[in-house]
Amino acid sequence: MAEIEFELVFALPEGEHDAFELMDAVFEAGFEDAIVGTGVLGMIGIALEASSDQAEDAILDAARAIQKQLPAGSVLREVRPDLVSLADVAKRLEVTRQSLQKRKMPLPSQGGLFRMEEVAVVIMEAMQAKGAGARKGRFAVEKAGKWLSAGKPARRVNAGLAVGVIDGATLEIREDAKHFIYADRPVGEPQKGAGAA
Repeated sequence: MAEIEFELVFALPEGEHDAFELMDAVFEAGFEDAIVGTGVLGMIGIALEASSDQAEDAILDAARAIQKQLPAGSVLREVRPDLVSLADVAKRLEVTRQSLQKRKMPLPSQGGLFRMEEVAVVIMEAMQAKGAGARKGRFAVEKAGKWLSAGKPARRVNAGLAVGVIDGATLEIREDAKHFIYADRPVGEPQKGAGAA
């Protein structure tokens, strides 16, 4: 069972939207513990935890449930964490950014941001003190584990949205491209949950 912590960002249709009604919509979708952000006009961000057999399913199932409650025409724009700053990671791990900079980090991907899944590998290796002369990291991984685990599935869902494998309006996965989202699943294994027909 994959348990992850992530954020969904939806674009709302044109017009005015009451922040309290948007929050109620998220709670009515079954996510009473979600943190809802409405500070950017025309957008809503929802931080939550969810679980499923596949992490991608956890994301898409939650997004579908919430989207049904949002105003008609709402479109999933992004799933986070995908690209993260060292400051974001340090805050979650309860360390300083400088303590992360002392470690050999992957190269940044875009605008100084790092792919979460690559950073997670570095963190896990540091926790095991891998490498010659490596010191064991003192990171709050137990608190950040669900968030660290969300990087790869968030990237896959974002890539699916970007190339049209996932329709942002319906959140359905194109039948001929399910292997794109479920790349870790053995060939021929049936999909459960999100996108299963």
